[in-house]
Amino acid sequence: RRMDKEDIRNVRKWHREAALRAKRAGFDIIYCYAGHGMTAAIQFILKRYNDRTDEYGGTFANRTRFLLETVEAVRKAIPTGTPLFVRISATDWVDDGWNLIDSVELCTQLKAHGVDLVDVSTGGNVHNAPIKATPGFQVPFATAIRTETGIMTTAVGLITEPEQADHIIQTGEADAVFMAREFLRNPRFPLY
Repeated sequence: RRMDKEDIRNVRKWHREAALRAKRAGFDIIYCYAGHGMTAAIQFILKRYNDRTDEYGGTFANRTRFLLETVEAVRKAIPTGTPLFVRISATDWVDDGWNLIDSVELCTQLKAHGVDLVDVSTGGNVHNAPIKATPGFQVPFATAIRTETGIMTTAVGLITEPEQADHIIQTGEADAVFMAREFLRNPRFPLY
């Protein structure tokens, strides 16, 4: 169901409380997830799914309001020196969907709201989107966002060779490389 105003306030509060619990538990970084069909994307950011007529629907500013308010609440709750990361899907890979231009504007605003790094992925919001997944296919999005906004970015997606990860960092295509599947396949990956 569509979130009402009370739901929105609660979810924002829950993000804030989760960040506080994470800090108390000893985590060094707080991470907000706004990509791949999660609440911020499907309920709000993506005009394909957001048919709201209130201050959380319609314009770009309205559709990004929930994420920016949530990030602001989390940023205010955690110590100043605690890094705050946000993951986005930089493109839906469809002509009428979310795109890199939208992502650059969003990341400019995320930076202004105290986000330290954007974890740049793509896709996951539109069923059967024509994604040509090749090694490093998402890296150019991280590079473009980093170049256009000055915010730190991570590169993800089909980074499977140590040399490939090192190249991304050495050439400044991104500030970090995040991996999941490769570590599941080979937990010793960084040793190579």
